[in-house]
Amino acid sequence: MADEKAERRTPKVTTGLVRRVERLTPHMIRVVLGGEGLAGFRADEYTDHYVKLLFAPAGVSYPRPFDMEAIRRDLPRDQWPTTRTYTVRRWDAEAGELTIDFVHHGDSGLAGPWADRVRPGEEVHFFGPGGAYAPDPEAGWHLLAGDESALPAIAVALENLPAGAPAWAFIEVEGPEEEQKIESPGDARIVWLHRGSSPYGELLVRAVRELDFPDGDVHAFVHGEAGFVRDLRRHLRAERGIPLARLSISGYWRLGRDDEAWRSSKREWNEQIEAEEAAALSS
Repeated sequence: MADEKAERRTPKVTTGLVRRVERLTPHMIRVVLGGEGLAGFRADEYTDHYVKLLFAPAGVSYPRPFDMEAIRRDLPRDQWPTTRTYTVRRWDAEAGELTIDFVHHGDSGLAGPWADRVRPGEEVHFFGPGGAYAPDPEAGWHLLAGDESALPAIAVALENLPAGAPAWAFIEVEGPEEEQKIESPGDARIVWLHRGSSPYGELLVRAVRELDFPDGDVHAFVHGEAGFVRDLRRHLRAERGIPLARLSISGYWRLGRDDEAWRSSKREWNEQIEAEEAAALSS
């Protein structure tokens, strides 16, 4: 019975092989996965599909074939893989290729340095996909705002807008060298904000606050560093009166905290924001 419960708790692991690695900009690396392990994989329902990549701790290697159940059963917890969540930039079902883009800032972090050193032929293990958002084709217009961490999801959303659908997209990056070409069938106005030495999200919050909102029902996607996401959520909910059901909004990461620390505190953070929001809406 215990083994059956453990099996139910463990998500399915997919294994891909690195086919190509490409540096898109000074701080963005693209990794394309393929291989027989992706047979049956699907990521075509949402534009914010994500996978949870599994990274072995330093000095730890696992028997092949990779078996997450055996790892959890036989190894101490500090030797279990560490997970990092990344957006599916593209899923090409015909070619059987999964594309993931990574922000890379030198040796800091886990996934960025991995993407910088990984080479074709190496195995990659992951859970997923998950996902929850896609642009509503019935919306009057679309608002998308985020930093580099949200850029892949914003790009996918823009590429999947209905033809002629009005959209404003605000994307904050370090500088002009970090811009990427994004094509959209929608009537999309893409505004690149160059952060430079400004605090993360400051330009995004200002741009959305200053936007003269078009008429009609808006469907919004706001993701990235938790501080500016909090500020924009307050603005969109309390000042613009946008229903929560019309917002896909979440902090992907938090300045000053590593991924584990942020994930452990995210629920409390969200509860605090919801309480503040309820108070603001009732005043």
